[in-house]
Amino acid sequence: MALLTSAERATERTRRPIQAPPTRPRRAPGRRVSASVVYHVLMIVASVIWLIPALWMVSLALTPNSMLATKTSGLIPPAVTLENFLGVFQVGLTPQWFLNSIIVSVVTTVLTVFLCAMAGYAFAKIDFPGKVLVYASVLAGLMIPKEAMFIPLFTMFADMDLHNSYPALILPRLAAPLGVFLMTQFFSKVPHEVEEAARIDGAGPWRTFFSIMLPLARPSMIALGIFTFVQTWNDYLWPLVSATKREMFTITTGLASLQGNFAQATELGSLMARGVMGSLPLLIIFVLFQRHLIRGIALTSGDK
Repeated sequence: MALLTSAERATERTRRPIQAPPTRPRRAPGRRVSASVVYHVLMIVASVIWLIPALWMVSLALTPNSMLATKTSGLIPPAVTLENFLGVFQVGLTPQWFLNSIIVSVVTTVLTVFLCAMAGYAFAKIDFPGKVLVYASVLAGLMIPKEAMFIPLFTMFADMDLHNSYPALILPRLAAPLGVFLMTQFFSKVPHEVEEAARIDGAGPWRTFFSIMLPLARPSMIALGIFTFVQTWNDYLWPLVSATKREMFTITTGLASLQGNFAQATELGSLMARGVMGSLPLLIIFVLFQRHLIRGIALTSGDK
């Protein structure tokens, strides 16, 4: 058999019939539409079930206390009034409790995000002796319930005479193993070429961290900040243990203290109005930073 030249082989290939690649069987359009409808219906039902307690709380807050004395059922208020909301800041030390929660939550969020970002960058990009052991020790903190640390924390802050103060409410929450893990996961996905380019340009470790790494980590830092703010604002047990003076209550412990007052507990509408106002900052945070939260979680998990 004679050998074929390259031109003849190319000609021979062009004469062969082109076989189309195997195609996957397509799903019927009607089946795709029905699956999408079922999915959205299930999501709507789950959302409505999740929102029922919140809607009921808003309904009670808009209902006059005189009507709530006889009937508290129903998502639609029989009569609407704003007196319960207007009197929120006129009972007890509610303005001071709101201020305490804002100070504690904001300071804790800023410090926690900054410290977790520094620790995450060190664990992901810097080699130092015992790094694996230290990182494992930090992650071990995820397995320890915070309630188990209340006695040593209470004793430690009592010895330093820091109870009923802002440091006592802020410092225990700065140790955030989950935040360190999230930031370590993010920085580990940043290419090493970014740091090498910064070193070539003459940037040191601190300048690389502040000028390059922190801007890249902004979505993950915002997501961590939202988680930290929500957990700090909703924290009840540690402020209950550490803050024994009414002027140092946070909004969660302050509202709980009003439930023990018989005169205030009978005014269910006013109590629900305070609950709505206490939850309002969290709702605003989620609405404003929802896009950043989703993007930060996606970047941390490795999705592009």
